[in-house]
Amino acid sequence: LLRLRQSGIRIAIDDFGTGYSSLEYLSRFPVDRIKIAQNFIIDMTATSNNATIVKAAIGMAHELGIDVVVEGVNTAEQVVLIRSWGCRKIQGFYFSTPMSAAETAAALRGETILPMQAVRTDAAA
Repeated sequence: LLRLRQSGIRIAIDDFGTGYSSLEYLSRFPVDRIKIAQNFIIDMTATSNNATIVKAAIGMAHELGIDVVVEGVNTAEQVVLIRSWGCRKIQGFYFSTPMSAAETAAALRGETILPMQAVRTDAAA
């Protein structure tokens, strides 16, 4: 992994917090990014334990200088919470459902509007 990273390849841990992804990996491996597993996000606004875990993972990654992506974000409420915790890289159906290559190219050219809904993150939100 060190040789790959030295050659310019970035290392990410996908589905962080589940299965074989462990906190130990953050100290043992040259990790550039974690992607927080979507199963923590699904019930995040209903289950305070999941919200606490996501908030802690974001804070821990930032303290370690590791980039964070939160997966499985589907609602404006989830976006507001995640942004309030300092995470700016969010992926999920809130922004768009899966698209074909042609649809993606059109979206990137600005021919469609993403996200599906505007989200306010200020106090009035």
